[in-house]
Amino acid sequence: MKKKLFVKTHGCQMNEYDSAKMIDLLQDKEDFEIAESEEQADLLILNTCSIREKAQERVFHQIGRWRKIKEKNPNIKIAIGGCVASQEGEKIIKRAPSVDIVFGPQTLHKLPDLYNEKERSDTNQIDISFPKLEKFNHLVSPKAEGPSVFISIMEGCNKYCSFCVVPKTRGHEISRDFKDILNEVSKLADQGAKEIHFLGQNVNNFKGLHEGEKSSLAKLIEETAKIENIKRIRFTTSHPHEFKDDLVEVYDKVPELVSHVHLPIQSGSDRILKLMRRRYNVDKYMNLISRIRSVRPEMSFSSDFIVGFPGETREDFKNTMDVINEVQFDESFSFIYSPRPNTTAAEMPDDVSREEKKERLSILQTRLSQLSLGYSRKKVGSIQNCLVTGQSKRDPGQLQARTICNRIVNFSTNNVDLIGQLINIQIIDAYHTALEGLFKINA
Repeated sequence: MKKKLFVKTHGCQMNEYDSAKMIDLLQDKEDFEIAESEEQADLLILNTCSIREKAQERVFHQIGRWRKIKEKNPNIKIAIGGCVASQEGEKIIKRAPSVDIVFGPQTLHKLPDLYNEKERSDTNQIDISFPKLEKFNHLVSPKAEGPSVFISIMEGCNKYCSFCVVPKTRGHEISRDFKDILNEVSKLADQGAKEIHFLGQNVNNFKGLHEGEKSSLAKLIEETAKIENIKRIRFTTSHPHEFKDDLVEVYDKVPELVSHVHLPIQSGSDRILKLMRRRYNVDKYMNLISRIRSVRPEMSFSSDFIVGFPGETREDFKNTMDVINEVQFDESFSFIYSPRPNTTAAEMPDDVSREEKKERLSILQTRLSQLSLGYSRKKVGSIQNCLVTGQSKRDPGQLQARTICNRIVNFSTNNVDLIGQLINIQIIDAYHTALEGLFKINA
């Protein structure tokens, strides 16, 4: 009888990508199959994120729920991976003895061996080291589960923003080999992938070796577009400081590159940006927005915002709102500042009350929601060229597609053969983060 596996993921697209690779590895190397429920599993894996405050507590709450399952079936193994695992290490097992395995983002490829060693010796296994790019040499050959696929092209971060723990949990920036990435794209394209989504903590600082020299994300995009059947290219997440001229120019060269970019600013105050160690100011950010729009006038932008950073004044917050109103962001992510362990910001004096932070967040999110809905409404009546990605999540009688500007479009049809195709859809209704459409003509 096959062993059963259950994976729960906290966090970003990088974590979702890593979880998918864990599943592939355990299915291939240890013949696991996916469990329908936690209670049916032989191995429970929690892939964690440490970006927000109280991430550790969220992890231990989940472990507590799993501990009750393990009490009924002591043979179950519990594995904790991701950034909290990297951050806390053996502290996890000391606090929660029901945990059997702890591994980091760069050692997920060792999971089959860690599991086998735990089975053999009944000794807790911990590996949160940072072997450079080693995991990519051990991953299972990529599989396209649909027309849109993710490819991690770099790991880690060198920026050391004062609020962020990522450099300590995922290590320093390392880029994959240029040729290896293109080979992966080709394999996925042969399996039906139409859209490639490149991932990295600072994806636009990609410096993979190409013909013996460091290359760039722009060059990678150009070469990816030449691969047969690739119709669209995306990348996440960009750092404004590393958005070089060649990446701006590639929007004019490569029509397959979508007209949307996630470009986190975090704050609209130069004073706060300096305290955050973001390496740019508002003028530089706004100039970058203008340069991109000069190449792609229809470009849509999303961003990240931290509200209530230590010392943020009402004037600082007003400056953030001014940037939001000027750029007219399509869709963004916003949070109240969370102090993270071993970061500079965690030691800064913070005289902004929790109530004030909540009020500012409400104001900011209300405005972002207005802009998002306004952006959607502008699309009503237009015909959008969309990539059909699969079944609608809200209605089994609909398919789901995505515009070149990153809006989800749901439309009624029973023709599943449209999945993976670029089609023209007339937009008939609008919501905050999605559109309703009517299938018109094949592109």
